[in-house]
Amino acid sequence: MIRHAWNDSGKVYGYRKLHDDLLDQGERCCPNRVARLTRLAGIKAQIGYKRRPGTHGGRPSLAVDNTLDRQFNVAKPNRAWVTDITYIRTLEGFAYLAVVIDLYSRRVVGWSMQSRQTTDGVLQALHMAAGRRKPTHRVLIHSDQGSQFISMD
Repeated sequence: MIRHAWNDSGKVYGYRKLHDDLLDQGERCCPNRVARLTRLAGIKAQIGYKRRPGTHGGRPSLAVDNTLDRQFNVAKPNRAWVTDITYIRTLEGFAYLAVVIDLYSRRVVGWSMQSRQTTDGVLQALHMAAGRRKPTHRVLIHSDQGSQFISMD
């Protein structure tokens, strides 16, 4: 039953979640017993995600100067927005979420979710933010200058 629950989880769950699954199935067992049996069976939780080989870090490409300069306290709404992309692991692969946050209210004002990490997803999030907030003056948009944010495509 433990191996079946582990396979159903995509070989991701550790003994704690496997114990919860067994309890949901009506099986009475102790977490220590599940931990011992998983260790004997060679079942381990997947921790983190595998990285592709290559360089990580280094100097950022400076497409635009850092105008925000870590001034995260803004006096009025729609003066400065920050944006970034994160990924969410799903059963069908990764989903990429682009988010735009207003620094004044700390609220999400625009977002877009796509199956690929593209410039189009970032633009959709920015268009949503502009359409929802309708700023009347220039808005400073700050990002980490990833390839989706500085691309000319």
